[in-house]
Amino acid sequence: MSVRLYIGNLPKEEIDRQDLQAVFAEEGDSVTTKLIKDRKTGKCRGFGFITVNNDEQADQIIEKYNGQLFQETAIKIEKALPRTKGEDGEEQGDKSSSNQASSSPSKEGSRREKGSKKSRRNNSRDNSSHGDNDAIRPDPRWAEQLEKLKEMLAAQATN
Repeated sequence: MSVRLYIGNLPKEEIDRQDLQAVFAEEGDSVTTKLIKDRKTGKCRGFGFITVNNDEQADQIIEKYNGQLFQETAIKIEKALPRTKGEDGEEQGDKSSSNQASSSPSKEGSRREKGSKKSRRNNSRDNSSHGDNDAIRPDPRWAEQLEKLKEMLAAQATN
């Protein structure tokens, strides 16, 4: 089963998928890359994805390449979150992951895809007002560590 890895902190300029693929060339043809670009400008949005064959290879690549310089910036590599529907995730529904709105084919979702940055920013407020009492939800990648920190702080406060 293939494993997807998130590559963050890429330079936000015109780079090609081949430039990114060249970084992982010594891993062989089993590694494929996907660079996420802005539809209007064609420039990199600062992140992409790598697909590898298995968890073991994914762990090796994370260990080997996390923090490595790519065009004078240290890249960040971690396992990609699974695709979600209707939440603020990296990738939703579409394989290109350029959708930041809901993956449902509603008119509102398609408006968000084509809309300005302002509508994307309002998207997070829209989601939080649907029963969360305007609470800010933590990034799911760090939710477990956040809970541990909250427990530690609560334990210190009671001592």
